[in-house]
Amino acid sequence: MSTNESDTIAPEAPSPEAPAENLNRKQPFPQGFLDTISTGWADRPDQAPPARDQAPFAARRRDALSAAFPGARLVVPAGSYKQRSNDTDYPFRAHSAFAHLTGWASDAVPDSVLVFEPTGAEGHDATLYLRERADRTTPEFYADAAIGEFWIGPRPSLAGVASDLGVATAHLDAFEPREGDLVLDEHEELTRVVSQLRLVKDEYEIAQMRLAVEVTARGFDDIVADLPRIIDTPRGERAVEGIFHHRARVEGNGEGYDTIAASGPHACYLHWTRNDGAVVPGDLILIDAGVEVDSLYTADITRTLPVSGTFTDVQRKVYETVREAADAAFAVAKPGVRFRAIHEAAMAVIARRTAEWGLLPVTADEALDADRGGQHRRYMVHGTSHHLGIDVHDCAQARREMYYDGILEPGMVFTIEPGLYFQIDDLTVPEEYRGIGVRIEDDVLVTADGVENLSAAIPRTADEIEAWIARLAS
Repeated sequence: MSTNESDTIAPEAPSPEAPAENLNRKQPFPQGFLDTISTGWADRPDQAPPARDQAPFAARRRDALSAAFPGARLVVPAGSYKQRSNDTDYPFRAHSAFAHLTGWASDAVPDSVLVFEPTGAEGHDATLYLRERADRTTPEFYADAAIGEFWIGPRPSLAGVASDLGVATAHLDAFEPREGDLVLDEHEELTRVVSQLRLVKDEYEIAQMRLAVEVTARGFDDIVADLPRIIDTPRGERAVEGIFHHRARVEGNGEGYDTIAASGPHACYLHWTRNDGAVVPGDLILIDAGVEVDSLYTADITRTLPVSGTFTDVQRKVYETVREAADAAFAVAKPGVRFRAIHEAAMAVIARRTAEWGLLPVTADEALDADRGGQHRRYMVHGTSHHLGIDVHDCAQARREMYYDGILEPGMVFTIEPGLYFQIDDLTVPEEYRGIGVRIEDDVLVTADGVENLSAAIPRTADEIEAWIARLAS
């Protein structure tokens, strides 16, 4: 049964004057149901849970936001359900900034609002407004398929949420927007600041990033172990997607983004998420996937595998060039370096190798010229790195001078993901290159003297990839 509107029963019979087209196929409750539905229920325990591990970290984040906007009333909505089709919604996920500032993760409820009320001391009192659970004597309990506990299960109480998150709570009905409110995603500066707050991860966030990578690594092992069945499935890319989804849902909240399972020429399309192709021995398959754990922090890993278990000479040549570019990016990443230097290091390798292979109409140095170059970007049009955290492209609304032109600091988490993509109909490359797409993506943490590859346990070199397949897929 789906929890759609047509399943809901009207709490009372319609009046004789009501036109039939307004009934929405709802059936009236019989009187016997109305007389008894509110009775015979055991008392519901409402024990206050202890504060979750993230609560003190979220409190410090709220303090930082408060300090940035003295005297302003700040409004941070969680968001609501999004329609998928007709009366069916997508699963709810709270706005990332709301989750970051409250500590409320995959269990957050729709339509909640975090409000910062300014105080006389240039600080703020934070209050989380949410819909209190309905008493069983009310029609909401039994007649509302969207929020009624008879339909969707228990909802959290105000007292329980206050204890759990360490923040004051109030009924959603008590929230009143005011003229002059700074509302997230409606006021550019507020949106920027809450994004910039996530540029440097705290201790809790780093632990969650490690967990997300660990679960993602197990998801990749699942795929490799099931390669024989994937090959035998007509739409093998869908099998890859499904295998990873199982791991993501069993050990996490789900995927942090749509899985890319791109086999053969599909690997050359950067955002291939249709995943409807076969997985054919002799081809490469590029898998870009990340598990979002229950705290909503996500990994973002890419590995490119030879479906038959062994790279051809040309495939290995392209693959190891991409790894060379990644290693060059790793070599320059350390505190004090500009974020964009990572991309520049990787692109220098891409330009040099594609020039050596005779693919460019200019020299590598000319291709790297900031004003007149870029010819090598035909084969790697995307950037090498992006920040990562509670969003797969985290901190994306931060000011350019703090992101692309920002200085690396310990605690930052981002990807390193160069690639080479020779599309099947690209006549600028020799035929043996066409249809080969390779990306290697790792998640890294900036430390005091360099970066730690959080995903180093996932096989990465061409030799390691072949040994991985031989070990698990045999």
